Amino acid sequence: MGFNKDFVWGAATASFQIEGAWNEDGKVPSIWDVFCHEGGHVHNDSTGDVACDHYHRYKEDVKLMADLGLKAYRFSIAWPRIISDVKGTVNQKGLDFYNNLIDELLKYNITPYVTLYHWDLPYYAYLRGGWLNLEISDWFEKYTEVIARNFGDRVKNFITFNEPSVFMGCGMMQGSHAPGLQLGTRDLLNAGHNIHMAHGKAVRALRKLVPDAKVGITLAEMPAIPASKADEEAAYESQFFCGKGNIVWSSSFWMDPIAFGSYPEALLKECADIFPEFTEDDMKLISQKVDFVGLNIYQGRYVGDWKRPDGMAHNELGWDIKPDALRWGVKHFTKRYNMPIFITENGLTCHDWVSLDGKVHDPNRIDFLNRYLLCLRQAAEEGCDVRGYFQWSFMDNFEWAAGYNPRFGMVYCDYQTLKRTPKDSAYWYKSVIENNGENL
Repeated sequence: MGFNKDFVWGAATASFQIEGAWNEDGKVPSIWDVFCHEGGHVHNDSTGDVACDHYHRYKEDVKLMADLGLKAYRFSIAWPRIISDVKGTVNQKGLDFYNNLIDELLKYNITPYVTLYHWDLPYYAYLRGGWLNLEISDWFEKYTEVIARNFGDRVKNFITFNEPSVFMGCGMMQGSHAPGLQLGTRDLLNAGHNIHMAHGKAVRALRKLVPDAKVGITLAEMPAIPASKADEEAAYESQFFCGKGNIVWSSSFWMDPIAFGSYPEALLKECADIFPEFTEDDMKLISQKVDFVGLNIYQGRYVGDWKRPDGMAHNELGWDIKPDALRWGVKHFTKRYNMPIFITENGLTCHDWVSLDGKVHDPNRIDFLNRYLLCLRQAAEEGCDVRGYFQWSFMDNFEWAAGYNPRFGMVYCDYQTLKRTPKDSAYWYKSVIENNGENL
């Protein structure tokens, strides 16, 4: 059986991680600009000021995408490049950049998938409370309306948020990501509900202004892998457990309100005294129909009798290699939510460099991708509605608090010269796309 004939093969990036041009053409600071510039937060005190300079080199990059056979490109729009202040002032030069990028993609028949928010909150919004301010969902709705009106004639695939668990967990609970907060449970619940409300208002705006749009949300997942057949139900229950101690990282905290119109009942009982007030209309707004869910999966965790073996394979960041995570993440989400699924991120960071022959040889990445895609194909053959796969990332980039050390890209970026060099895995992936995964 394999993948459907219309399976979407692509790669992904995010605005702050590749664009650079941090203060050009009317762009205002994001929380990540401020976090980096403060120093002491990011490896080597690196910043996103230049990154891959995609802002100035997008034509070169899109041509390279076409040469490598990509059928789709998932990218995010920088909110602070589009909206200049809390009053909603629109920056035309920011719109011009994304209009030009979209047109360039379409010139090469590459389908754009737009993420509205990939962590670069405008600093002016943060100064007014950020995700703790009840008004932020209105600000986000107005921003979404600008996106829809300007790009909705050509962009038909939208993702509201990328990994709310991570930008809340790392940025607002642990403090390791921008804006560097360490909030308590009450505040996290309030921020989480505001994010849900912003998602709902964004979906409403897109449905109104782009009637033929396909809209979803992307979640970060560490799927529960059953150690044996007998552990399958326990793995499923573990996947969707939600209690006071794990709200930020819980799959059901983020997806149940969208799919079912309700927060997990056990969480509501446990946090009855601190849960933010919400109405029936709020939950109706949050639970408007979405067309798909995106899953970002790199790692997994075993449930049952399993011990990590000494010397287990892991990536440059120390994340264990567990290909079955892709299969079981998709299976769990299909069982609970029964909706189309995109793998919106999956990939490997390696110790890559340009060899003496001028090429970048990354056999480990090829092997990783092959293993994970085989497991994804197995999930599809087992009846899961898997619509597409976006490799992270199109090119090496700024990897948040880890700076520029991790290299996830299909394309190598020399950060001194900004020269792009496709890695061996990029050409391997091109052949996978050409064969719709039949050559895995």
